This record gives sequence, C-alpha cells and structure tokens, in this order.
Amino acid sequence: MTPGLQTIIPVILSGGTGTRLWPVSREAHPKPFMLMPDGQSLLQKTYLRAQQTSGADRSITVTNRDYFFSSRDTLQQSVSDTSGCVFLLEKNGRNTAAAITMAALYAAEHLGGHALLLVLPSDHLVGQVEAFAEAVQQAAVLATRKRLVTFGIQPSRPETGFGYIQTGEALSPGYTVSRFVEKPDLATATAYVQSGEYLWNAGMFCFEVDTFLHEMGLHAPEVLSACQACYAAMRGQTGDGGQGLEIPDALYAQAPSISIDHALMEKSDQVAVIPADIGWSDIGSWTAVRDLTPGDADNNRSNEDSIFIDSQNTYIHADQRLVATVGTRNLIIVDTPDALLVSDADSVQDVRQVVSLLKQKQHPAYQLHQTVARPWGTYTVLGEGARYKLKRIEVLPGASLSLQMHHHRNEHWIVVSGVAEVTNGENVFRLASNESTYIPAEHKHRLHNPGPDPLVMIEVQSGSYLGEDDIVRFEDIYGRTN
Repeated sequence: MTPGLQTIIPVILSGGTGTRLWPVSREAHPKPFMLMPDGQSLLQKTYLRAQQTSGADRSITVTNRDYFFSSRDTLQQSVSDTSGCVFLLEKNGRNTAAAITMAALYAAEHLGGHALLLVLPSDHLVGQVEAFAEAVQQAAVLATRKRLVTFGIQPSRPETGFGYIQTGEALSPGYTVSRFVEKPDLATATAYVQSGEYLWNAGMFCFEVDTFLHEMGLHAPEVLSACQACYAAMRGQTGDGGQGLEIPDALYAQAPSISIDHALMEKSDQVAVIPADIGWSDIGSWTAVRDLTPGDADNNRSNEDSIFIDSQNTYIHADQRLVATVGTRNLIIVDTPDALLVSDADSVQDVRQVVSLLKQKQHPAYQLHQTVARPWGTYTVLGEGARYKLKRIEVLPGASLSLQMHHHRNEHWIVVSGVAEVTNGENVFRLASNESTYIPAEHKHRLHNPGPDPLVMIEVQSGSYLGEDDIVRFEDIYGRTN
C-alpha cells in the first residue's frame, strides 16, 4: 500500500465476452481471463492493482455465476487473505448501473454508508500502478466531499474508439465535468486532443456509498428500486471468505439494462474527474495486444518463437505450434488449438462479426475452447464425430465431479495416471493407472480424486447425443445441482 493512502473498497466488474479478441476470448473464457505477455491475466492484474492502490483487505466482485470458480481461483492466486472478499453473481447481466448498485447496497449493509468504493473494470491494463495509486488518493479526497469521481486518461492521440470527458471548473484536486461525449469521428477527436480540455473516459470510479445511492435515487430510481428488491431477497448472507451470493434473476431482470454513464454520470451535477497519466489501455482489439510486445526491425511481433521471412508489421499469437510467415504485410495471426484468425491489422474491430456468425450457426467455437476449465479441473476435447467424442480429463487433488447421469450417452473411463474413486450405479471402487470402467446411459456416476496428485483420464463417449447439456446433477460440492 502506498504510504498515507486512504483505505477504500475495490469493486471489480468482471463480465463481457471480449468478442473483438476471439479466438482467445470466448463466452466461457472471456477477456478478463486472457493471459498477457507476462503470464498474468487481466483479472489477476486488476486484483493485484486493487490491493496495491486501495490499501484494503476486502473486495466486492460482480460477475456472471458461470465465471465464479475461475474468478475465485484468480483471487486466491492474487491475494493471501480472501476472508473479507465477496462475489455477487449474476445469471444474466444488466449492465454496469445495476452491477455497481448491487455492490453499493452490499457495502452499505456490511461496511457502512461512508465507505469509499473504487470501481474497476477487470479487462483494462494499467502500466503505471504508482501513478494510478496517486490518482486514487486524489479521487478519495473528492469522494469524501460528496463527489462522484471518475478517472480521465490523458489522451496520447486522436482516438475514435473511446468516449471523452470535457473538463470544467478546476477543483483541488481535479475538475468538475462539463459533459461526457460518445465516440467521436476522427476530425472531432483531433480537435478534442488539440484543445487540451478533453480526457478519455476510462470507466473507473470512486465515491462514497451514501452519495452514490442518493444520486441513483435522484437520477435512476428504476435501477435503484429493482436492485433494492434483489438485495432484500439476499439480505443476511455475508458471502465473505471468497464465497458467492447469487442475485435473484427474476427480480434482477426488472432492472433497466443501462450503463452507469447513461444512468447517472451524464445526469448528476456532483461528478468530478481526476486526470490520470497511468499507461492505460482497454485492450480492446488485437492491435492493442500486439502493441504490448516489442517489434523487430520490420515491426514484426510474436508472443512465442515464430519465423518471419520478408514480412512487415505482422503479429503472431500462437501458443502450441510454430507459425511462419512469408511475404506478409500488416497482418494479425492468432492461432489456437481449434481456431485460427487471420486479419488485416486495420480490420481487427470487425472480428466481432466472426463471433456473431458462429453464434448464428451455433458453432461451439464462439463459446468454448478445446480445453475447458471446471471447478474440479479441466477437460480437453481430443476428437469427435458422429456418435462419439474423446476427452482428456484432469481432476485436481481432492476434487470431485458431481453425482450425475446422462440420458443419451454411454461413457468409458480409462485412468492414465493417478487414482480414481468411481461411483458407478450402486458400486463405489478405485481404479489405478491402465484400469477402466464402463458407465451406461441412465446410470448415476461420480468421479473423485482421493490422491495428492492430479488424476488424468481418457473418457470415450458414445451415443445419439453428446452435448454438454445432457447432464442431470444430483449432488455437487460446487452448488451446481439442477
């Protein structure tokens, strides 16, 4: 913690799919979980930055319930003590106004109305953490004066992909906000930068709980009342210790789906901005990812060993195999085990159209990677065809799959390494390496790893339907029963 820094509570917003960063970012493994060149995910960097700049040993994370276990694992990798941390879990998101309001209601009950909240998106990069800590301290000063504080990034260039904030009257520190401006065209953006009056809108905020809830009641009462109804149904559950509290979906659906900018910041007269030069990037496209890696003499870049012959301004992102280019210009190449993206660098904003088309076709590549994380470990699809699918399953020490049943598929389990404790119908037994069992459709079954080492298995599925939704859970230590 920076000396003298006032303690505030980080609120981490972790949602969205990052469709412009496909095929690495997917619906089940979105942008916050992407690894940066240093091996840390954007979410992990956010947790580390939040702890360093806020001085708090608590945090509130608002995320989709499907991301809970991955988010909790990331939190545990980032901080030593999670006893004061909570996750508020959405089934279906209602945009940032509702998410922040739910966090504020939780803070009001458990931390008090004068608690300061620092709202941080989980998919942004801040290169200069000490400078950000100084900006947070300045924001905290204004927040205690009943201001809703946002952070404005000093623009380094005309940018048409960001919103802008026009500064107004000077405060000490910071400025009032004259207005928020949507993404401008290039000529307008150039004029904004030349004027010196405009900052990029980074979507980060700092405020007192009571101030925020009061202003929401004035300017977005429909959002506030819907969230209050949700929170009333959740009251009494602490969720501390890195646990998750599920937001009631039927009540949450009554909240308007609106951003915090449109719902509140553009309407309130209590908004202030702290200018910040903090090495910020929203990592909004593959060119932003590319720019994190130094280029060679021809401005070619790669996250791993690659070969460039007569190539210029080419970026390769590949993790599992060698990629070589010959005679390429201005390309982005992203190679994953089950999908390959090749794009002109000037067209990377259109990658989201690929995801839209995959969704229309119900192709699994918009949602899942070949290797899929689960609370108990991972599975990797090795091959599939008509009436069969082959998986590699890795179960963490002490972890268990749910007690479950399938209607349409049979399964054959073969242990590669480790020890498996198997429930197959009424029988419970152990299998060692090179031993196997057969599980017919409609049989209850469970897989448990009782040993100290990871359990690796091969699963062969056969049947008329092999979709991941053909599963009925009867018992589950992760709360995923049907």
